[in-house]
Amino acid sequence: MELNTLDLEQELNSTSKPVIVDFFATWCGPCKMLSPVLENISNKFGDNLKIIKIDIDKYPDIADKYEVMSVPTLMFFVNGNLVRRETGFISEEQISDMINKDFFISSNC
Repeated sequence: MELNTLDLEQELNSTSKPVIVDFFATWCGPCKMLSPVLENISNKFGDNLKIIKIDIDKYPDIADKYEVMSVPTLMFFVNGNLVRRETGFISEEQISDMINKDFFISSNC
């Protein structure tokens, strides 16, 4: 799901689900490697988690607002509050561990 600035703010503040925001760029190699990892995470955790992708080239205002200096950057939100920020490629196992630790949810598998 790709959103604009207003949609992102509304989504973060209106959902009771934990949210991972993936700041990426289409030209970024590590971002391309992270995309299928996040797809697997989405399948693994199902409806317990929401993943939002933000293309920093399409939405530089959002990247500026969240002080994204490099991509990929993942931001983990609970009830609209930022609980974790990670930059660079992260493995599926590491992301799953972060979700279990920060969001206290287990995978559907």
